[in-house]
Amino acid sequence: MNKGIHPSAIIEEGAQLPDDVTVGAYAYIGSQVKMGPGCVVMHHASVEGNTRIGANNTFFPYACIGGRSQDLKFKGSSAGVIMGDNNCFREYATVHEATDLETPTTVGNNNFFLAYTHIAHDCVIGDYVVASNYCGLSGHVHIGNHVIMGGISGVHQFCRVGDYAMVGAMAKVVKDIPPYMIADGNPAQTRTLNKIGLDRHGFNAADIAQIRSLFKVMFKSHLSREQAIEEIEKREDKESPITAKILGFLQGSERGIS
Repeated sequence: MNKGIHPSAIIEEGAQLPDDVTVGAYAYIGSQVKMGPGCVVMHHASVEGNTRIGANNTFFPYACIGGRSQDLKFKGSSAGVIMGDNNCFREYATVHEATDLETPTTVGNNNFFLAYTHIAHDCVIGDYVVASNYCGLSGHVHIGNHVIMGGISGVHQFCRVGDYAMVGAMAKVVKDIPPYMIADGNPAQTRTLNKIGLDRHGFNAADIAQIRSLFKVMFKSHLSREQAIEEIEKREDKESPITAKILGFLQGSERGIS
């Protein structure tokens, strides 16, 4: 037996674990789990279901990964969970398998989920996301890259949070949050651009000025979403990466914009 696996851990027959995995006391690994190198499953954590995990992921005590979907439509067969590399799930964090038969619940790379965070069925999480304690993501939520989710925040089913956005603590997100913005409140509203976050990620003064200009079109011009899209489509910079990202996000919104 792998010396990194505690003798009290339960590893079901069929689980695929590399030689360098660490599994703590009373942890549980289900029969369908496939896990990459360098992963650490601490004591009393569980990884189950049709769950495929990349390299160097860490699951703290009582984390529950790959658990059954809470969707009432769930019929007992699922595309499961697929996860990238270098993710950290703190105590009691949960990730549920998909309800969908073809598309798994998906978690990218280099994410940090603090204690009691919840990723529901069919969510899609990008890279470098930080979700603070008790953050809850309902089914089918999409979270972009470099997103910060405040503590005790919640996101309604099918909502999206764009790249480099920040959601404030205790916010109730019921509509989409565009890239580069800060949203806060109950219900959450887009308040301003995420300037400090943009500074930290290397956006220059010209980039931030461009985002500020787009923010004013979307939220300070008293335009409907359709009218804001029309105004942005007229801009000379409409094909630049920043404007194109925001324009595409607005055009693809089904829940509406916060």
